[in-house]
Amino acid sequence: MARIVVIGAGMSGLAAASRLATLGHRVTVCEASGTYGGMLGRHERDGFAFDTGPGLLTLPAVYRDLALKTGREPLEELVELAPVDPESRHLLPDGTSLLLPNASRGGVAQALDAAFGAGSGERWSEVVNRGRTVWEATRRPLLEEPLPEDPARLGTDPYPAPPRRGLARLRRTPWTLADVARQELGGHPGLTALLHEHALRFGFDPRTAPAGATVLPYMEQSFGVWYVRGGLRALADAVYRRCLDRGVEVRFDARVARVALDAGRASGVVLTGGERVAGDIVVSSTDTRLFDPERIGAAGPRGDGGPAPSDGRPDAPGRVSVLLALRGPRPAGTAHRTVVHAADPAAEQSWVFDRDAPPTGRPTVQVLRPDDPALRPDGYESAVLTVTVPCRGLDWAAPGVADRFADQVLDHADAAGLGLRERLMWRVVRTPLDTEAETGAWSGSVPRPALAGAGGGLLQSPNRRPQPGLFVIGGAAHPGGGLARVGMSACITAGLIGPA
Repeated sequence: MARIVVIGAGMSGLAAASRLATLGHRVTVCEASGTYGGMLGRHERDGFAFDTGPGLLTLPAVYRDLALKTGREPLEELVELAPVDPESRHLLPDGTSLLLPNASRGGVAQALDAAFGAGSGERWSEVVNRGRTVWEATRRPLLEEPLPEDPARLGTDPYPAPPRRGLARLRRTPWTLADVARQELGGHPGLTALLHEHALRFGFDPRTAPAGATVLPYMEQSFGVWYVRGGLRALADAVYRRCLDRGVEVRFDARVARVALDAGRASGVVLTGGERVAGDIVVSSTDTRLFDPERIGAAGPRGDGGPAPSDGRPDAPGRVSVLLALRGPRPAGTAHRTVVHAADPAAEQSWVFDRDAPPTGRPTVQVLRPDDPALRPDGYESAVLTVTVPCRGLDWAAPGVADRFADQVLDHADAAGLGLRERLMWRVVRTPLDTEAETGAWSGSVPRPALAGAGGGLLQSPNRRPQPGLFVIGGAAHPGGGLARVGMSACITAGLIGPA
């Protein structure tokens, strides 16, 4: 039996702790805040409850495996899962309204033909089929196995680009997602908007993201999108209970100042008050972009545990969320997830990804409207609007900035016909600074999944660190961010450590 200290009670930390305790280890989790769940936060007010992080679940197989490997109950006995159908409604600048079914690639093709004309569905399906090739090439090394010692082959994009014609044959640079939209989707604005929205949601610039990012719509349309009754915070509750059932000790308000090293080997952690928590192995879900492994959580120039970027903000995008309490029930026929697309996609990409580009007042907005009695009083509706934004470029802490932006977002959604403002009782605006304060994520940046291609620049840190006995998990470690992938990082790391 090894004594294992897990830093952080986010979803990766809880998943790793429950797996390691099931393997017979004695596990202590040190969490800097007063609660668990990390990104799966909850805001409650006046009988309303809102997920402050992701609101939908993809690849539920990750947490089904966790439930079965750490206990006898299947996931469906721990939380209530429901498929989201239709998967999404898309409102485009030209007035087109498009409903996409859940986990039905054939149904998606039919919907695209109906909305955009015959042949649109076939074009989209060909691109998604190429995304399937990417999935088959990268599923094991990027999702199920430790990062290879020599990850060079993952630096090459496995997307099978079609033969180039004309002057395009002279081009030697790898294809990007924007190239796929231009060449394979014919530059169709509606199809392009659908493809680029997947990248934007995960913080990738379509102009530079490898073509293999088509794996994102492939996974969503093949394996489906799911909702957890009571919100995704209910999933965090279930995994936390599983930790307690397995004998994990969870210590809240226990901020780690540094990892203790004896002769170069991890030997526990030192808390900010000076207390040492001994361990034979340390597993850290702390953002590895912020901290040296030897001083995880040590105060940096910003005073919050990390070094300040040169301009105070990273280049990675973050998210603004607007939580709405609405009078009256959700209208009949309302989709759970609606995407109001940007009025000017090129301007939006420049604002989010280019330095010093002017902000756009009509960005892409994801609107989640779960008809869940656990999240609102009877006769009312809750909704969450989410926008991918630059962490720098606007001073989110300046008086009035966040509220003015929320006004623009709400106006944009209502211009598309959602009619939210006339029913609004109150709202709460959350910026990347709130995410950073609550989770420690680097300036609230979007957790991004690892992708093959781009010369390996989109891979994350290996789970096994150079120091013996030190491992890293979570959104900044292999295989990247997102609820499913941080669960996979916990599974991979538990496999590297092995049974007691």
